[in-house]
Amino acid sequence: MAAVVALAVVLIRPSGTTDNSGGEVFLQPVAATGPDPFTESTVVKDAPPPPESPPPSPQGTGTAQVSPSASPTGPVGTRSVSGSAPGVYGGTKNVASCDVEKLIGSLGADPAKNAAFASGLGIQPAAVPGYLRSLTSVQLRMDTRVTNHSYRDGKLVPYQAVLQAGTAVLVDDRGVPRVRCACGNPLGPPVALKAAPKRFGQTWPSYQPTKVVAIAPAPTVITKIVIYDHRDNQWYERPKGDHQGKPRPDRPIPPPPVPTPPLTPTPTVTNPRPSGTSPRPTPSGTSPSPSGTSPTPSKSPSKSPSKSPSTSPSKSPSKSPSTSPSKSPSPSESPKKSP
Repeated sequence: MAAVVALAVVLIRPSGTTDNSGGEVFLQPVAATGPDPFTESTVVKDAPPPPESPPPSPQGTGTAQVSPSASPTGPVGTRSVSGSAPGVYGGTKNVASCDVEKLIGSLGADPAKNAAFASGLGIQPAAVPGYLRSLTSVQLRMDTRVTNHSYRDGKLVPYQAVLQAGTAVLVDDRGVPRVRCACGNPLGPPVALKAAPKRFGQTWPSYQPTKVVAIAPAPTVITKIVIYDHRDNQWYERPKGDHQGKPRPDRPIPPPPVPTPPLTPTPTVTNPRPSGTSPRPTPSGTSPSPSGTSPTPSKSPSKSPSKSPSTSPSKSPSKSPSTSPSKSPSPSESPKKSP
């Protein structure tokens, strides 16, 4: 098995520069639509969100878990994991998390919205249906930072967000989240924030800034996504694509090795207490393009991964993401500590 590789992911804007303003990050629970969504929710109701938990202990290695070097009061780090790594995604056997055909219909009914959606993904408006059908429906198993995009006044508005574990997403052939199903918003890799950002929205019981990850593109094209189904404690390979609402059967596989996401410190050195409110996400440059490098898996968990990839040794949260508030994050709330 390939060894886990520590990597320093540099998340940049298309211009090659980082966001020096500090900016804002919106926390978005599983079912929250967020501000100015592209569509109504297309989450499949029969797909329960997977519970989240701390990282799996390597079996038979005698290796202790590594404590993170970041903390909420010190330099904030973002762990990066490859989109092809086992343990990143979950789901229910043979059940799609998103209704892709419903999403296609909602966007197709509004040409202007469809065009804005396409621009957020770097494709032509006419290519949207085929592109969406090429994506794979899964659920996040870790709190994940992304660039989300709302639709306001006929325009695409990018903003930084943290999506709660259990969120239904569509991922591309590199394992990168491209659509959030609860709101129909296009997604992109997160932009690096030089200063500690202001945090808005609702937290959830298991939220810890040091456990948030960024999902980097897999080094090669993948045709199957490895998912974990917590209901039967089994691992599966899910074939890529939606296949027009009739996904191919998921194939059971032995428990795979699960990587430990390395810590990538961001250049924050303080965690100031920001003040003021933000009614909505504000435009902060253009939508970023995919960047970053991917780690490779090495360590093997037990058959039932009681913990998801992370290096933080804290104990397992007692609540599942399904218990999180479903209302939209309120950008008017007072900001808290940065993620």
